[in-house]
Amino acid sequence: MMEQTEDTRDRLLEATLELISEKGYIGATTREIALRAGVSELTLFRKFGKKERLFEEMLKNYTFLPRLRNLIEEIGEMPVEEGLNTIGVRFLHTLRERRALVQVLLSEITTYPQKVRSVHQQMIDNLARTLESYLEDRKASNEVRNIDMDHAALAFLRVLFMTYLNESILGEREMSDERIEVAVSMLVEIFLMGIVVK
Repeated sequence: MMEQTEDTRDRLLEATLELISEKGYIGATTREIALRAGVSELTLFRKFGKKERLFEEMLKNYTFLPRLRNLIEEIGEMPVEEGLNTIGVRFLHTLRERRALVQVLLSEITTYPQKVRSVHQQMIDNLARTLESYLEDRKASNEVRNIDMDHAALAFLRVLFMTYLNESILGEREMSDERIEVAVSMLVEIFLMGIVVK
């Protein structure tokens, strides 16, 4: 019975991802989501209560956040340069996989109800805090300078996101695996070393 409940939940989240990627948050109705998931709209409301909660759970499951949390365990004691390269490459791969969702979120963010915008912002904050925690650990092991890791984490994620946005969304060309690796490697080097000769 529990397995069936999880299966229904997963189908609803996948249907939400697909429909929001196609039609946006406003355009994707709970009726359509339920239909695509093969359940009744009543089942959707029993599981998630309302559309905002469904959106929140979809972001938690299909954005980079769950991958980053797992990745930080995986990279463990890797040298910081290698760890950041791994994080950067996986982040850009996730954006590439979720391109349609990224485009919709970018185009609709100003029209979202306040609750939905706050859910979206909370996901970004959690992403930055997770990376900040990794950088704080590297600082504690004397691999990086003693600076404000909150700002460092946000700067790293923003530069990666803008790289993806510039190349894939505005430039309308998908980043190849090779291009992702080269771009991330260069960004990590600049991030860690700066550009000033010491």
